[in-house]
Amino acid sequence: MDKFSAYFENEVLRKRPYLTKEICIRVVKNPFKREIQPDGRIRFWGRVEEFGGKYLRVVILEDGVTIHNAFIDRGFHPKEGDKL
Repeated sequence: MDKFSAYFENEVLRKRPYLTKEICIRVVKNPFKREIQPDGRIRFWGRVEEFGGKYLRVVILEDGVTIHNAFIDRGFHPKEGDKL
């Protein structure tokens, strides 16, 4: 899981300097919740202690390996049954 889209490399990391590839990989490898979008991309949420326990959403492309986007998801509130 060390493949990244050009968008991630050129835009996401530039706009969100607090993010690292390592944190994103960690969320994908050990997600709190996983969900497939209608377009086939896959969303992963993980709690990140470095961000004060906030949840990071990482989106990978439909190939299942390329990280495309990541951001702190302020609208994500875990519910009963969310945990994988």
